[in-house]
Order: sequence, then C-alpha cells, then structure tokens
Amino acid sequence: MSEPAGASAKSPGSIQVIERMMSLLDALATAPEAASLKQLAQETQLHPSTAHRILAAMTAARFVERQDAGSYRLGIRLLELGNIVKSRINLREVALPFMQTLHEKIGEAINLGARHDDEIVYLERTSSGRSLVRVVYLVGGRAPLHLTSLGKLFLAADGPQKVREYAKRTGLPGKTPHSLTTLLALEKELDKVRRHGIAYDDEEAELGLKCVAAPIHDDEGHVVAALSVSAPADRHDPDWARQVRETADEVSHALGYAGPRK
Repeated sequence: MSEPAGASAKSPGSIQVIERMMSLLDALATAPEAASLKQLAQETQLHPSTAHRILAAMTAARFVERQDAGSYRLGIRLLELGNIVKSRINLREVALPFMQTLHEKIGEAINLGARHDDEIVYLERTSSGRSLVRVVYLVGGRAPLHLTSLGKLFLAADGPQKVREYAKRTGLPGKTPHSLTTLLALEKELDKVRRHGIAYDDEEAELGLKCVAAPIHDDEGHVVAALSVSAPADRHDPDWARQVRETADEVSHALGYAGPRK
C-alpha cells in the first residue's frame, strides 16, 4: 500500500523548519544587539513572513525574546538548557579520549588533575607501562600545588597576591632538592608559566621524574583542570610541551571554551 502524499512530505518539511529555526538562532547569536525581523530575514535568506512565523513559535517556547520595538534576541530558555548541559558534563569523560590519543602518540603517562583547595587531585591517568620511576601520585592522589606542573598552572592563574597567601598558608614544603620552597623562586617560576602558558615539574615532586602541563579552560575561560605528560627525566622530550598544549586546547573546546586555538 502506498503512503499518503501528506505523510511522505511531512518529514522533509519538518526538517526544513528545524533548519530554518537553527539559522535564525545562529543569526541571533552573531548579532551584537537585538535584531529586527528585516535583518534576520536578510541574514537567513528567509521570506519575512516565514521568519516571523518561526520566531513567533520560538518566542512562545522562550528560545527567543521579542522586544517592544519589534526586534528579537536569544531567550532565557537557552541559558536554562545550557546550564543543564554544563552541570551534566563529566570532565573526566570528556578528557579521557583526548588523553588516550596523546598517550598513543608519545607512549608516556598522561595525567588529568584539578584543584581542591591548596592541592592538586589526580582525576585520571594513562600509564606508560614502562616507567622505572616510582610514581607517587596516582588517581585519587593529592599533591601541593607548587610541587607539580599541574598545580603551578592554577597558581599562575591566581595572581601574585593569592600566591603570596598560598605560600604563607602552606609554608611551601619540599619533596626533593629541586622543589621550589621559597616565595621568590616560586614567583619567578610562575612568571614563566604565565608568559608561556606551559608549566614544568623538573624533578620537584620526585627525583628522576619530569612533567610538562597545559591548562584546560571551561566555557567561561576559567582554568578548571590541566593535563600533563610525566616520564623519567632521561626520556623527556621538549616537543611534548606543544603536544600537551594542543591536547589541552582540544579538551577546552570540547567543554565549550571559545578562546583561540594555539
């Protein structure tokens, strides 16, 4: 039995309406201010009556707000949905595929960490499986911020005054002869981190182990986590800095960060 003509046309028509709705949302997103119906119709190449009809439906659903002057802007419902999506994002789940890809490229351990008070908490780690160095900080482990490449990124984002407060609170305890245990040494190191956007751990947490880390930003541009590559000092490769930064940038953009790709 053949399908009724109306039914066969329903799906393509519905898809077309959705495509037009998305084009209007994109136009509103790029407009610096509320946009008029004429502007939106021109931008989307829709007939004004078609644009008006779709905008009316989106206004009723609160995806769009109509101003008194007959112009339109994005509605509060989009913010509500965005916050729901943001609250359900699992940082570890988002980062892990990127970490695994980087691990396959360089064959060394990749770490994911986030700040909790004055410490770094390790959220995930891919093991190289060939390290002869005893790794102190495994998943769930913690370390003082100033002893790790991951933690230095958070301190660098804090600014000088908060760094001084951190140093006073913690006393900057050391783990190895290479640890930064004075405020002056830490400030010099963090200045480099701010200038280059990369942080290093040069056997400061564990003798024989070097790390390089790059920050992960959320949709608002805040540093919410960081990725690092860790390996025995004799296997350290300067090119890892570029690779870990590119991977951290990919994770940031997957989280909604709209900053520049480096």
